Amino acid sequence: MDARPTSRALRAPPGLEEIESARRRIRAWIVRTPLVRLHSEGPAEIYLKLENLQPIGSFKLRGASNALALIEPAVLSRGVWTASAGNMAQGLAWSARRLGIPCTAVVPDHAPEAKLAAIARLGAKTVKVPFDEWWQIIVEHRRVGMEGTFVHPVSNPDVIAGNGTIGLELLEDLPDLDAVVVPYGGGGLSTGIAAALQALRPSARVHAAEVETAAPLARSLEAGSRCEAAYRPSFVDGIGGKTVLEEMWPLVSRMISSSIVVSLEQVAAALRLMVERNHVVAEGAGAAGVAAALTGRAGRGKVACVVSGGNIDPAKLCSILSGVIPG
Repeated sequence: MDARPTSRALRAPPGLEEIESARRRIRAWIVRTPLVRLHSEGPAEIYLKLENLQPIGSFKLRGASNALALIEPAVLSRGVWTASAGNMAQGLAWSARRLGIPCTAVVPDHAPEAKLAAIARLGAKTVKVPFDEWWQIIVEHRRVGMEGTFVHPVSNPDVIAGNGTIGLELLEDLPDLDAVVVPYGGGGLSTGIAAALQALRPSARVHAAEVETAAPLARSLEAGSRCEAAYRPSFVDGIGGKTVLEEMWPLVSRMISSSIVVSLEQVAAALRLMVERNHVVAEGAGAAGVAAALTGRAGRGKVACVVSGGNIDPAKLCSILSGVIPG
């Protein structure tokens, strides 16, 4: 059976009312994460939004919880599936277990063992495929043979609205923030946060953080149209792709101020800094925003960095803390 794809028409970001409704809907299941100052001198007042403290170690629980809450019960009973490098799979699996429904995650062949183990622990099945095949699911929103409702990890409007709840919390804790730096995987997190900020503090800018091994947004913003970029797997496995998704380009091109591209070495240094100064463990993607803010390219005011997740393989963490970039 070929699961029916969800709609890909994203004509506008979620409105403030949708984001506030999502917050009320999911508040019983997510952690209202703290915002803390990075204990380090730098080009700005850098703050850390600690989404690594969610029950699954990632912000993805917000969007997954909101999306499942809006699916009709009769449809939901047939199960859900997604394509994810690990964190959205965990968010969907955690929510599916709570609801007592089946869940399957299609994962790329380089998905980290720590994330695969977590998906299994949460009771979901995994289907491992080559990266190119996995990316095609992200682009086409479908895969032959899958059962249940497909929940897109990036461009599902209800997922984006759930992600936008982070923006509400940022402004409550730091009303005069100047900028937010968001790790860029596909744009679902950055546009959700940007939607909340545009409604409540339009002067605040949202910058994406990409890593040099996968930076399609930076190339696309520079060219003014969607461009492909070379992709190379790295320990920064939670973000990056071959291109900006077609359905996301209209949103990210007008809502994201810039993409700040950082090296693997800069991400590793930011990860070590957070461990040493704030005792915060982040995965590569979660440290990318901090690495970007430390360059000064996000501005010199009050800059909030979304630490999007903390699901890193222990062996990789040990390597980075000892000064070695994992292969």
